[in-house]
Amino acid sequence: MLVSILFPVLGALAAMQTVLALGSSCSSPIGGGTAAPGDPFWMQNIQHQGTAAFNSDPSSYQVFRNVKDFGAAGDGVTDDTAAINNAMSTGGRCGGGSCASSTVTPAIVYFPPGTYIISTPINTYYYTQIIGDARTPPTLRASAGFTGMAVIDADPYIPNGGGAQWFTNQNNFFRSVRNFVIDLTQMPASASATGIHWQVAQATSLMNIVFEMSTAAGNAHQGIWMENGSGGFMGDLVFNGGKIYGMWVGNQQFTVRNITVNNANTAVYSIWNWGWTFQGVTINNCQVGFDLMTGGTSQATQTVGGEAIIDAVVSNTPVFVRSSVATTSLAGSLVLNNIQLTNVPTAVGVVGGATVLAGGTTTIDSWGQGNVYSGTSSTAQFVQASIPAPTKAASLLDSAGRIFGRVHPQYEDYAVSQFVSVKSNGAKGDGKTDDTAALQAIFNQFSGCNIIFFDAGTYLISNTLTIPAGTQMVGEAWSVIMGGGSAFQDQSNPTVMVKVGNSGDEGIVEITDIIFATQGPAPGAIVVEWNVHSDQQGGAGMWDTHIRLGGAAGTNLESAQCPSGTQSDACFAAFLALHLTSGSNAYLEGTWVWLADHDLDDSAQSQLSLFSGRGILSESTGPVWMIGTSEHHTLYQYNLVNAQDHYMGLIQTETPYYQPTPAPPAPFSSVSSYSDPVYSGSTSAWAVNIQSSSDILIFGAGLYSFFQNFDQTCVDSASCQSQILNIDTASSGINVYSLATVGVENMLSVAGSPIVPQAANVNGFQSTLTAWTQ
Repeated sequence: MLVSILFPVLGALAAMQTVLALGSSCSSPIGGGTAAPGDPFWMQNIQHQGTAAFNSDPSSYQVFRNVKDFGAAGDGVTDDTAAINNAMSTGGRCGGGSCASSTVTPAIVYFPPGTYIISTPINTYYYTQIIGDARTPPTLRASAGFTGMAVIDADPYIPNGGGAQWFTNQNNFFRSVRNFVIDLTQMPASASATGIHWQVAQATSLMNIVFEMSTAAGNAHQGIWMENGSGGFMGDLVFNGGKIYGMWVGNQQFTVRNITVNNANTAVYSIWNWGWTFQGVTINNCQVGFDLMTGGTSQATQTVGGEAIIDAVVSNTPVFVRSSVATTSLAGSLVLNNIQLTNVPTAVGVVGGATVLAGGTTTIDSWGQGNVYSGTSSTAQFVQASIPAPTKAASLLDSAGRIFGRVHPQYEDYAVSQFVSVKSNGAKGDGKTDDTAALQAIFNQFSGCNIIFFDAGTYLISNTLTIPAGTQMVGEAWSVIMGGGSAFQDQSNPTVMVKVGNSGDEGIVEITDIIFATQGPAPGAIVVEWNVHSDQQGGAGMWDTHIRLGGAAGTNLESAQCPSGTQSDACFAAFLALHLTSGSNAYLEGTWVWLADHDLDDSAQSQLSLFSGRGILSESTGPVWMIGTSEHHTLYQYNLVNAQDHYMGLIQTETPYYQPTPAPPAPFSSVSSYSDPVYSGSTSAWAVNIQSSSDILIFGAGLYSFFQNFDQTCVDSASCQSQILNIDTASSGINVYSLATVGVENMLSVAGSPIVPQAANVNGFQSTLTAWTQ
């Protein structure tokens, strides 16, 4: 297992996969993995009967593609580029610059162990998971004469296209690359070599990848290049060598967890952003840790707006963080928390300039550069100094005192015989058949006994489906569980679509590579109710699992039914997307909770008028780790009520485009039993509303409002809405760091009264608050 070798601090967590629910009735518990040492990864040999339910020809469309079935040799000698690109593109898939996005041509492109010689880019198509054998990760080796943008290119530039690309960068959703070694070392050190061109947006991930690059002085190799985009997650990455950059990044906002950079010139070079969060960083023997392009103070000169780094270990590196220009104003907001330096003379500096913060062998507890606020004061203090340290509940921390993180479960030590297929046990997944009874029977029989494999497809359910504690389930190219029908159509009597455990349940739950969706109209659907509690950190969680409401084939919530400007009862997508109940806890990594703002299966990507009442309601007393987003819901995106012990970073939201026509709570009603905010004169949804909660750490947030009734003239004047983040006076231990807002007059409010004006914090296109503490 590559990750356990590279990240031993996480290796012990694998044992959690064998923990069963308390009181499980399973007669033959799954226990540990039984794969023999020479066995391939289970994904290679499991029966592949997944389908794309809404493809024009689902019976012939191939979801799972083994590159060796398309002629790739993987022998370290043969040029496999053409075979791999054939595996990627065959079947009328979405790409090539002629298709903006699609949900009807999903694919897994799978690589068995081996070394694959690549001479030109692997051009990736929309809605694709590129997965290597997790037991023996394959190597993608750039040939000595490699030409092109990168070994893997997520958004190719069209030749002679004047800068045009295959996809719209901020809508380049649903991508994953995992379990590879990407080797650039056969290319000349002077050649411009890139491992992955990763210009992507939400519902994307890179994980368990090692980048091997030249260590020669002045070499021109880099691991990741990202020049644009919006959102996403990457984690569990190692960069060995590299030129100025292990990572060269520019993107609105992103979350990065657990990266290691060894022997590069610069570990991370960032050219622009509105806000990024780095959680868990190890840097060894580099010249510079983070090199930040700073100084831009307008949209036209946008550079790095905000960088938030938590839990870093840096050794034998002359400079940890440096900016390109001397920063004596807000430009280049920086937050450092729990940074352990060993032989790092300069902690924070300026290129060719002064040392802002001296280093050495020391620990930086909490330090910031930018505007700092506290309590109900509307007066900022610009600092380059220690700032109040965040409240961190012990339950959120690992044994080393860092924010806990857990690798996406892949079950690499488990044999094919330990999995059960839902299609082999009676579920259809054809988007038409009611699979409620079949799926419930499968969960009742196999949860805790086998890993439940959701073959690719769309599984329609007509009533509540309960996923018992003890369940480990994995999808194939984001298998869809879709709720529809009369049970979910009464707003006054909402019904849970998927219930994860029952109230009071203890045990593990692992959900990976699944999409939860509704088939409209569904004004009474509580899409996921999360009840399970695990005594193991990260034992109850979702990875690369999303709630996607509307905007996709089969939902009846597309441009044909709900074009922008429509206010129709047919266009209700949900009552509540995700509810974490009071007794639950959860680890959510790469979980995008999205009400579609445009149609993914329309070539024009037309805007929609859809209505989802509420985004994420958390009443959990923790611990909860939220590394995801929630967008476009009517009343709020996040509502924390009597919640405790939450880590949220980086969260990103957008206000519904149709507001204030109508203004919230319309077209829904406020419901006190769900602790809905009271709207008195407010014309737009809260991004974050915190009520009677404690020990909440928001470490990076991008809260945006781009429209008023689909018109964007309000953006430049930051008048799309008045307030966006609210914290009541009954809450305590609330800490907000590296907050970026767009289109909003006031960045943070206390008890409904504006405290932090955006006008005092303009920092490029966005406004940035470096820290607010109570």
